[in-house]
Formats: sequence, structure tokens, C-alpha cells
Amino acid sequence: MRLAYRVAFWGLLYLAVVILPLVFAALGPFPAGRGFWREFSVALGFVGLSMWGLEYVLVARIRPVAAPFGEDAIIWFHELMGYFGTFFILLHPFLLIVAVNSRFLNLLNPITASWTGRTGTFSILLILILIVTSVWRGQLRIKYEWWQAAHALLATGAIGLALAHVELVGRYVGEPWKRALWIAMVAAFVGVIVWVRVVRPIMRIRRPWEVETVASEPGRAWTVTLRPVGHGGFAYAPGEFGWLAVNRSPFSLTQHPFSFSSSPERDGRIQMTIKELGDFTRSVGSIAPGTRAYLDGPHGTFSPDRHEGTAFALLAGGIGIAPMMSMLRTFADRGERRVCVLLYGNRRYEDAMFADELESLKQKLALQVVHVVEEAPQVWEGERGRIDAALLRRHLPTTLQRLQYFICGPVAFQNAMVDALSSLGVPGERIHTEHFNWI
Repeated sequence: MRLAYRVAFWGLLYLAVVILPLVFAALGPFPAGRGFWREFSVALGFVGLSMWGLEYVLVARIRPVAAPFGEDAIIWFHELMGYFGTFFILLHPFLLIVAVNSRFLNLLNPITASWTGRTGTFSILLILILIVTSVWRGQLRIKYEWWQAAHALLATGAIGLALAHVELVGRYVGEPWKRALWIAMVAAFVGVIVWVRVVRPIMRIRRPWEVETVASEPGRAWTVTLRPVGHGGFAYAPGEFGWLAVNRSPFSLTQHPFSFSSSPERDGRIQMTIKELGDFTRSVGSIAPGTRAYLDGPHGTFSPDRHEGTAFALLAGGIGIAPMMSMLRTFADRGERRVCVLLYGNRRYEDAMFADELESLKQKLALQVVHVVEEAPQVWEGERGRIDAALLRRHLPTTLQRLQYFICGPVAFQNAMVDALSSLGVPGERIHTEHFNWI
């Protein structure tokens, strides 16, 4: 119930902040002759601006905000509200031109328009560029690192120009009490930026890490062991993740999210198992021991520590084994006796990571490990193909609805697992995923 209260609190607070700017447009004084459509278009613009300002808060990695929902839900909501906010912002000039007076079209000309019009036009342009480069990043072949930096800069520029546009219009922030409210909103927006881009990096400077070892794993993956330098590290729950910056300033706009694969019950060292998938991950194997690193974490809600259950089912595809190893290693360190079933899918058995360690963990835990191989050799006696509903039914306890399910792997794998479990009648609240689908 406490979780429900927190969800309701943040939901109502979000709604209140979105609606609050309407005070600028809804309360007088009302000059004669402005009409409904003009004021309505302004109101929509304020709502869109407020929603875009809140986009920063959603991805600011503020644990009290993200914890009740989980990272997947926060990112999904961030994307959805970005579209809605853009829709309201675009309606603002559209209604002014179509429903009020076509002369407002002149404000969209960056050459002849006043700075009032230019700031609004350039703000909309940056928003559209941000959306296009995010939705079609793959087709445009934009590197993740470049996109991450551009995303932050475009969003900051768009919101800054929109705030300047409102200030230059002046009418809606001219009254003393409106001015005070406007200053408070702008200060809150600036405060979030300062917290994310200045305060937290300074905190990370004071708590650096060092790459201790980089070990090769099957399936073109690497396990990076990080050692805290001058501090004791931080506490985290099995299955959580952190944002990693290696050999670069903590003020850098580019960081990478990876799950912890180590047990938090051991010393302050942290391990991350990383598969070669992109520009940065392909360079992980060449990182030299002793390289300085910075770690922002822990983050996420993908952890058995957050859910009660008599048994656990871990469904991993490829590199999705990383957070599962954190869970299993933690269970072993704690002497966990609850039943745990790991179904681990790979294209080839040779790609399976931690195969030997999983066998040894079976001696310490009530653990069943099922390897599922797509390209199995003729002598293979295990499961072939892919994990599906029939395979789940064969290997999981008969009380399917009572297990807690943790799913990690490629997006297609996770979607297939959710569909399979749903077809077996597993309640949605017992299915937990970690997509890392930031774009």
C-alpha cells in the first residue's frame, strides 16, 4: 500500500505541475479583443512547455522518483510525454495562424520575425530535430555516444529558447505574483540541470573508481571489475545497474548503463559484464587496468529484494545473464534456500557465459539451470530452439502463478517471454523486466 501511495503522490504532483502554468493564461487581466482561440492556444503552449520541462526530471536519475515505477516505466512515460508535449507546443502556433489570424505566420520566418517569434520558432525546430534523431537514430546511423550528447544539448536549448519566448511575450508573466511563480518554475528547471550536470559530477569526482581487471567471457563479452579508490563503494541490490564513464570526465555528457553482475554481499568491488554491441562496448576489451572510471548508481528496480516470493524464475537471453548472476551470487552468499530456476537461451552453447560457475552454484542453492540452444550440435541432450510457453511449462513448478519472474535480454526476447508468461496465466505484477531501451 505504501508503494501505491508513492505512485499516486508522484502522479498527482506531475499533473499539478503540468496544469500550474495554465494559471498564467487563465487568470487576468484580460485585454479586450483577444478571443478564446488565442488564449486557448497560449494555454496549450504553456502545457507543452511544462511537460517538456518535466522530461528532464523523469530522466534525472532521481531515485525517489524512479523507484515506485521502475526504469522501464519511467523511460516509456518519458517518451510518451515527449510526444504529447510536442503536440501541444505545435498546436500553439497552428491555432494562432489558422483560428486567430494568418499574420501570425510571419512569426515563423526567422529572418523577418522579431526575437519573440525567432525564439519560439527555433525552440520548435530543436524539438523536432531531437525527436527525429531519436526515433530514427538507427536509420540515420548516429552513434549512441553522439546521440546521447546531442539529445541533452537539444533538449536544453529547446526549453531555454521556449522560456525566452515566454519572457519576451511578457503579457503572461507581467503581474508581480505571476512573475514570482514564473521565477520559481524557471529556478526549478535550472536547479535540475545544475543538480544533474554540476552537483552530481562533483560528487562522483570525490568518489572515483579504478578498473582492476578486464576478463574475457564467451559470446564476445567482458567482465570489468571496478575497485573504489579512497572510499568504500556503495550499497546496491542484486539486479540493479549503474551508469559507467571510463577514462573520461564525470562531467561528460556520455555515460553507459550496465547491470552489475557481482554480489553486493562481498567487498566494495563491483563487476559489470558487457557484451560487444556498440562503439564503446567494442572497446571494452582494450581498457587497461588502472584506468580511472566514474560510476553513477545504483539504479533500477529489477531486483528480487523488492519482491516477496517462495520461488524465482530467471529468464535470460544472451547478455541478459549479467543481472541474473548478481542475483545468484548474492543468493549463494546469503545462504538462500528458496527454489530458483534459470532458463538461459543462447544461439550456441559456446556463447553461454558463466557455465562452469552456474554448475557450482547448483551445489550451493536450490537451483535448476536449463540451457536452451538454438544451433545445438547433434550430440546435444538439452533443450533446443528458443524458450517458449511449452518449455516454460515443462521446467517451471506447477504453481506458475506463485513465482516471481525476472526477464533480461534483447528486446525481442523479453517481449516474447512476457507474452509466453501471460498466455500461461502469470499475473503481470509478478513479471519484472529490464529493457535498457533508452532511445
